[in-house]
This record gives sequence, C-alpha cells and structure tokens, in this order.
Amino acid sequence: MSITVYGIPNCDTVRKARGWLEGLGLSYSFKDYKKSGADPAKLREWVDAAGWEAILNRKGPTFRKLPDAERADLDADKAVRLMAAHTSAIKRPIVEYDHQDGRGLLVGFEAREWSTALGGALT
Repeated sequence: MSITVYGIPNCDTVRKARGWLEGLGLSYSFKDYKKSGADPAKLREWVDAAGWEAILNRKGPTFRKLPDAERADLDADKAVRLMAAHTSAIKRPIVEYDHQDGRGLLVGFEAREWSTALGGALT
C-alpha cells in the first residue's frame, strides 16, 4: 500500500499521525507543503474529492488573521487560491493512500477512521 502524508512537520496533529503510522510499522512518504508549497492542481483534487470546507482550515490562526475580504464569499476556486497562497490554512494532515477501489483521502487525524481506511495495510 502506498501512503503519502501531506502536512507541516512541526504540527502536533501531523506528529501524532506520523507517530501512529510508525507505531504500526506502516511506511509512508511525507510531503512538507510548508517547504515545497502546495500545488493548486493537488489542492483542486482534494477539494473535488472532499469539498473545500473539509480541506480549508478555517479554525486556525492563519485563516483567522486574513483580511475579511479574503475570508468572505468563499467557494471552491477561492479556497484553492487561498490555500495555495497560505499553506498553513490547509487542514493537516492530508493523506492519500491506495485501496482496492483506487485512491483514498483522509483529512485530519482520527485513529479509528484511519484504522478503518488503512485496514488492508494493517494485516
């Protein structure tokens, strides 16, 4: 199974998620979008799969500190542009993984959800 974790290494939730994967002996690749930026095409894929509301971190300080005009009238296109410009406004972590029906996507870290989704890799 191929697992790719996207996030920021110093984020507590990302550290917890990576530790969970490592504790189960699951290998993964890590993409630090704070260093490498966030590809708008990849952001669009995630938004198309999960909705911009799930991918955009509106609770974090990066989003809350944006000018009202940038936070107003959000839609998928505006959210993608905003996340590409402000990578800390992307929910963390985001995980892409292979499964029997193709590619899967996990947004945020919830051990139970991850166990269910990645179950094939745990056996």
